[in-house]
Order: sequence, then structure tokens, then C-alpha cells
Amino acid sequence: MKKVDLSFQSCNAKYQESDVVIFSVPLDTTTSYRPGTRFAGNAIRVESIGIEWYSPYQDLNLKSFKTCDIGDLELPMGDVKKSLDIIYKTTKKLLKDNKVPMMVGGEHLSTYPVIKALSEKYPNLHVIHLDAHTDLRVEFLGMKYSHATFMRHAHEFLGDGKIYQFGIRSGDEEEFKWVKEGHVFQQKYNLDGLDKVIEKLKDVPVYITIDLDVLDPSVFPGTGTPEPGGITYKELLWAFSQFKKLNHLVGADLVELAPNLDPTGVSTIVAAKSLREMVLILQENLKRRDK
Repeated sequence: MKKVDLSFQSCNAKYQESDVVIFSVPLDTTTSYRPGTRFAGNAIRVESIGIEWYSPYQDLNLKSFKTCDIGDLELPMGDVKKSLDIIYKTTKKLLKDNKVPMMVGGEHLSTYPVIKALSEKYPNLHVIHLDAHTDLRVEFLGMKYSHATFMRHAHEFLGDGKIYQFGIRSGDEEEFKWVKEGHVFQQKYNLDGLDKVIEKLKDVPVYITIDLDVLDPSVFPGTGTPEPGGITYKELLWAFSQFKKLNHLVGADLVELAPNLDPTGVSTIVAAKSLREMVLILQENLKRRDK
């Protein structure tokens, strides 16, 4: 009897021969409002049966590339430090093996150890961050490492001028004051100027992190901290078209889907389609660099 393949869109190339590696992180330990992001990775895998391998937006097909999906990482629930260490070590292993990481969260804190590992390989790493929230607090609810603080602490090793935020429409007053001091680039409310930033970062190592709550809740209600006033899916597709112009993409992530919060399943389909687009962008970027 043929076994059902539950990898994302049958991205089942052998690890050794793969170029891009998908892994998911069932982490929502510091989620401060509505939990459920730990279920995102496998929910996306199941629902990916409803989307095509072929992207008409890019004229590319997942079947044309070698992508490996290694599934959910095994994390000790409730232990933030150990969980971050497992994510960090997994990313280091992928980079050592010359794989491009495509991480699926999980709460946005999941991104912190991935960026940390990448910054050690690429000292000039720049980050493009799409999100409804600043995530620039020094601490939140007594915790230094949280989904609301991760980018502030990533700044500690990235430095000024390396973080570019878009779609921001929520945060503490102190976070916005800190931004105005010039530590990060921030475009509030929308994606205006993303094309200019892409042109500026065209030839440097870039990591893309997308909190799917950058989308308006009318498009993507299945998330822990929905924030009205977000972008449309067509605007996100435009962002994908801009990402394709980068010459040195070193990884990406999609985070903050909480599938249990959208009983229609539409949010999970939105995440699955977005994952297809990002995998294809990473694969095509690699192919272009290898020529």
C-alpha cells in the first residue's frame, strides 16, 4: 500500500541532495494573547494538498527543485532557553551542510535563533521584517526573550542599519521612540518603499522574516494577535515579486499562524500558498547564484 506523504507539497527530496530545507517550530511558549502557533507547521502540511505545485505568479514549479521538509523540531514545551538552542543548532547544521533554511513558526521568537546563526555565517546580514508589531521591546511580561522582544535583541548583534521593518501598526510608545533614534528603518502601516530598500540591499546577504499578521485580519484571522489595518494579499504578492530581485537571499521564515483560531481553514491556506511562493523564491535565487 502506498504511504500518504505529509511533507509540505510533497517536498520530499533527500536531505543530502536538497538545496532548500523546510523545518517547522512548534513554539508558542511566550505567546501573550491567543496561543496556537505550535500547530502551524503540520496544519500547513495537511492543507497544502489544496494548492498547486505551480506558481503562475513566478512561472515556477516546486517539482522542478530539490526541497526537503524535515518536519517539526522536537522542542521541550515550556523551556524557552532549550527550545531556542535547538532551533539555533538546527540552523547551524543546515548552514554547515550548505542548505538554505526555510523556517515555519511558531511564535515570532522562533526567528531569533535563526537570525543569530545566520549572522555568524554572514557578518553583513540584513533583515527584512514584515509585521503588524514592532517586536522591539527590551523585555515583555518580565521576559527578555519573547515574541515581543526578539528583534530588539537581534539588533544587539546585527547593529544599526541592518533591520528594515514594513507594515508596522502596533507597539509600545518607547519602541517607536527608539526607532526614531535611527536604529532600524521602519515603514508604518504599509509596504511603501520596499522596492527602494530591495534595490539598496540587492547584493548583500538578506534574511526575510514574515509575521503573517502583517496581513489584515479580514484576510488572515488565524493569528494570536490580530491587528486591523493590515495589507492585502495582493500587496504581499507584490512584496514577493520584489524579493525576487535580491541577489543573495540566505533564508526566510513565515510565522504566527494559529490554525485553531480560524475554523474556516482559510488562514492556513493563505500560509501554505505563501510558503510555496517563498520556497520558490529561495530556490530560484540559489539557481541564479550558482550560474
